[in-house]
Amino acid sequence: MEVEKVLDDWAKEVKAFEETKAGVKGLVDSGVTKIPRIFIHSQAKLQNPSVSSVKSNVEFHVPLIDLHGVEGVQRKAKVEQIRQACENWGFFQMVNHGMHVNVINATLEATRKLHEQPREDKMGLFSDDSSQKVRLYTVNGSVHESRPGPWRDALACACLDDTLDSEEVPQICRKEMGDYVQSMIKLRATLSELLSEALGLSSDYLSRIECMKSEFLTWLYYPACPEPDLAFGAPRHSDPTFLTILLQDTIGGLQFLHQDHWVDVPPIPGALIAHIGDLMQIISNDKFKSADHRVLAHSDQIRVSAACFLYPSAKNLLKPYGPIMELMSDSNQPMYKEIVPLEYALYHQSRAMDGTPTLSHYKL
Repeated sequence: MEVEKVLDDWAKEVKAFEETKAGVKGLVDSGVTKIPRIFIHSQAKLQNPSVSSVKSNVEFHVPLIDLHGVEGVQRKAKVEQIRQACENWGFFQMVNHGMHVNVINATLEATRKLHEQPREDKMGLFSDDSSQKVRLYTVNGSVHESRPGPWRDALACACLDDTLDSEEVPQICRKEMGDYVQSMIKLRATLSELLSEALGLSSDYLSRIECMKSEFLTWLYYPACPEPDLAFGAPRHSDPTFLTILLQDTIGGLQFLHQDHWVDVPPIPGALIAHIGDLMQIISNDKFKSADHRVLAHSDQIRVSAACFLYPSAKNLLKPYGPIMELMSDSNQPMYKEIVPLEYALYHQSRAMDGTPTLSHYKL
């Protein structure tokens, strides 16, 4: 009965928070000096006893790949760099990726403006209904004592089959969102070819199976936190995607888990980050590794970022994907069941970024 009461109390607190329709930004604006317990992570998770201390990129050289010349004689070398990064790290930073600096700056500025609107101007966008094409949210999935919420607010926008319904996007960021989507579509086409080749497949393989034909966009706002040692901007998790493309500002705080160390990803102006999602690890049969990552909370700085989560086309969201048969052999047998991407994403969401590998549920 005691456990039931605790869960019930948590549910009531989450409900009360969500009914404010103000997000974490609203808490900061109200002048809170103590964060609500639904955002407090246990000391065990904050200290991460299962992994070693944080390492800087001086000790671990975070993969940085220059995509300039990728259509020419340097292509083979670039593909090899990507293969090594995806196998050993699960992510890499990119420069000369084709996204114009004006679009980058406009995206980050629009993200900030959107979230810093007066509460009454954005209340109507807040929703816990993940089926809505465009919505604001903070808590996404079940939150309770073992799975506290992240200290950030997010605008989510679904672009099935590369189609953005611009009329549903808030006017304050409509043009910027449209330009951002077009940049993501172009970059996706390039990365799809390079990743296919890095897997040892024909360059059009991933595009033919339409595993990255839809974009689910999330523009994230991490307010300053009055108790950063008790919270995470985002706790440890992997992404339930095929691929995620991330644009971050220059504040920092993003870390990836590598060789049992949390490694800081140094912000590079104009750079983007590509990281492997769980679904890519499944179809590559563990050749490419999904990357665990987290975002630290800051005491006195606001952080913004824009993430593009790549999923299959609308018709293929309900189609099962499994290890690519062309990669299978007597010595490389399938390690995963076939999985429907939408079902996987919903199951992952229900775990609410608790740090437990969702992938293990689908191992053969």
